[in-house]
Amino acid sequence: MTDTIDGAVLLDEVEAFHRRFNVFPTEAGYVAVTLWDAHAHLLDAFDSTPRLAFLSPEPGSGKSRALEVVETLVPNSMAAVDASVAALFRSVSGVDGGRPTILFDEIDTIFGPKAGENEQLRGFINAGHTRGRPVYRCVGDGANQQVQGFPSFCAVAVAGLGKLPDTIMTRSVIVHMRRRARNEKIEPFRTRIHVPEGNKLRDRLARWAEAIQEQVTDVFPELPDGVADRPADVWEPLLAIADAAGGHWPARARKACIAFVKASRVNDKGSLGVRLLTDLRDHVMVGIDRLPTVAILDRLNALDDAPWADLHGKPLDNRRLSKMLAEYMTVDNEPIGSRNIKTAGSVLKGYYAADLHDAWTRYCPPPRESPLPPLPRTENLV
Repeated sequence: MTDTIDGAVLLDEVEAFHRRFNVFPTEAGYVAVTLWDAHAHLLDAFDSTPRLAFLSPEPGSGKSRALEVVETLVPNSMAAVDASVAALFRSVSGVDGGRPTILFDEIDTIFGPKAGENEQLRGFINAGHTRGRPVYRCVGDGANQQVQGFPSFCAVAVAGLGKLPDTIMTRSVIVHMRRRARNEKIEPFRTRIHVPEGNKLRDRLARWAEAIQEQVTDVFPELPDGVADRPADVWEPLLAIADAAGGHWPARARKACIAFVKASRVNDKGSLGVRLLTDLRDHVMVGIDRLPTVAILDRLNALDDAPWADLHGKPLDNRRLSKMLAEYMTVDNEPIGSRNIKTAGSVLKGYYAADLHDAWTRYCPPPRESPLPPLPRTENLV
């Protein structure tokens, strides 16, 4: 009979192991990464698996080391920096052994601006976030090809420079790494010594996971207020594990959850279209019920820390503005478009706040201050 493993103590030890070699920017980072290590042993208990991403703007920030430490703690680790999509399909299907935990270092070489789109890999990572979503491919030769579904549900951790595609970012716990300060000391990571140490913790995590499998299967842990939709998918497995561990982990996990979700909302400007809508609401048309297109473009292109003055080498123009806004609808379910605006002695094309208000409500994050409500839509067509 095996000894009962104290989950809270075990997670404390896993966290301490990370702290020996990693300097994360916040306490929440250690909590999230430790819970993620444990969740990789319990995938069959959950409907989704968050991606773990160590990202930084500059090299030398400890991303690869963090991934190396994770590698020692998760089941069936598979370093996949140069693996083909076909190889990943085969690995996750279990043809060559147990389901792997896939680790991508230097992910910027895969999704960076010079790396192309890599749509197949992006689709694989996105689909594998949720249980029961196979990826379909044609297999066979010539006229004998058949459509075959490949399982994709597996744990994925990545490290790299810059950002990931938005569809992956929203499915991830993002640890924004930074270079160590001179007073931040870590222990040198020695493969021959420390990989076996991490593997011992990994094996204990596996035994504990087996013991709590039924306890965490199909449970819906209490989420902090305001955590819903995609963030809930990301954090439910981690919170369930924290609750199973007990001790101080449930409280620490929810504090970390709030910190990460809040940070993602601050850093997330959404798509370029949502950014446009938000800038129009918060900076261009504040307290204004209508504005000519020429004035809108001048104000957008003058905004600091905004992309409008340099979109692929050119400033935002009337045609691009019109095309982007036409993707969204007015309250009357019509594409947002320019209308005539009477000015002193002339008529100019422009946009009405009333036409934009429904899109602002549906797509933009809450404003820091509620803007003045738009005036009722009026027809000033000439």
